[in-house]
Amino acid sequence: MSADSKTLTPALAIHPGEHLQDELEARGISQQEFAKQIGYQKTQLNEIIKGKRGINADLALILEAALGIGADYWLNLQKNYELNLAKISAKNQNRLEALSLWTIIQQVTPVKFFKKQGMLSGDPVEDIPVIKGIYGISNLEQMAAVVANGRFAHFRRSEKQVSEKRSIIGWYKLCEFKANLINVAEFNQSVRTSLIADLNRIFYENENTLLRVKSALNEAGIKLVFQERGESMPIDGVSFWNGGRPAIGITLRYKRLDWLAFTLFHELGHVFCHLVNNSDAVIIDLESTDHEYKKTKEEIEADEFARDSMIAPNLWEAFTAGKRITDKQILEFSEAVKIHPAIILGRRCFETGNYMVRTKIERKIY
Repeated sequence: MSADSKTLTPALAIHPGEHLQDELEARGISQQEFAKQIGYQKTQLNEIIKGKRGINADLALILEAALGIGADYWLNLQKNYELNLAKISAKNQNRLEALSLWTIIQQVTPVKFFKKQGMLSGDPVEDIPVIKGIYGISNLEQMAAVVANGRFAHFRRSEKQVSEKRSIIGWYKLCEFKANLINVAEFNQSVRTSLIADLNRIFYENENTLLRVKSALNEAGIKLVFQERGESMPIDGVSFWNGGRPAIGITLRYKRLDWLAFTLFHELGHVFCHLVNNSDAVIIDLESTDHEYKKTKEEIEADEFARDSMIAPNLWEAFTAGKRITDKQILEFSEAVKIHPAIILGRRCFETGNYMVRTKIERKIY
């Protein structure tokens, strides 16, 4: 306990004059009477009691003789008072500096989002080190370099990209921060085929799905972070390298199995088709209506990887050829190929552009 007390900063510093006043009142001695006794003017004694004067070695010896309380006691009170004053002054200075920095931090980071995620307490003195940890910086001057980093050149284009960039980068940095805490096996591209098969089986069974998906990716040497998005964050997912391992962040903005499967396989497409050749890339996929972006080589390849990983092209062509697809047909096809019916339905809705189809097929993630 004594070690902890040395690190505490008191709310206020108590001058030894207050202790002297308590002692005099306890003994029934007036200030005027005691001033005459020790050879001080009453005004001098009153200034000591009011904390306007300190207790030096000479006065400490006089108090020892007059009250029978050791000089060391009075000198220690004076020393502790001065130390506490210094601590309070430093604490106040730290808070003033923190409040000044906090104004800047609120302009460049999504503070409300971090607080909602339980990362911040609301006290700038405590929260500034947390912000630095999330962004991997030692001082706020480095924040500008983080935002301007060329790794973010792979943003999917968005009509509101400029105003949203602060929030998007904040979301990504939180994913990166959480990925730093994850340990996974060594990554090898040769796991691609077996991983796709494992994930399709997990999606088909749809039991304890999120945990099993995460475990399958971890065993394959890929980190996975499920991180919800906040306001002004039209994000689906992100792919990046972290500690020598590929990492994926997913928002789960839709609580649907077909959405989860496609988004995860899309990000895996970036991992196997793009990240393996570029360890500096950060590919952030945003919810976007920018059709020009969707035509880029990277997005087309990731989309094709996702579609072909979930349902083999030859199977899909045979199933959809000239048919009006019903729930019954979807369920029969699902049973035959061991693909969850929600994934089949989701693919059909996407290709027909009809998302309002009436169906009894369960799409919830279990």
